[in-house]
Amino acid sequence: MTMGPVLIGIYVFVLACFVGFELINKVPPTLHTPLMSGANAISGITIVGALLSATTAPPTVSNLLGALAIAFAMINVVGGFLVTDRMLRMFGKKK
Repeated sequence: MTMGPVLIGIYVFVLACFVGFELINKVPPTLHTPLMSGANAISGITIVGALLSATTAPPTVSNLLGALAIAFAMINVVGGFLVTDRMLRMFGKKK
C-alpha cells in the first residue's frame, strides 16, 4: 500500500509541529533575541521563495498560497524586528 504525496506532507507537517513545540519550550528567555534574528533571516528566504511561487503566469492555487506565505512571512519579519528592537532598547543606556 502506497501513501499519497498529500498524506506524506500532512505526516511531515504534524511531526514538525510536535518537534517545533518541544524545541521552543526548551529555549531559555536569554536566547530569545538571537533566535528571533535567525528566524527573521529564514523568513526572508521564505519571502523570496513565496515571491517566485506567487508570480507564476496563470492564477492557480500555488499563486494564492504564495501570496499567503508572503503575508505571513512579512508579519513574522516585521514583528521579529520590533521585538528585537524593543529588547535591545531595554539593555541600552538610559537617557
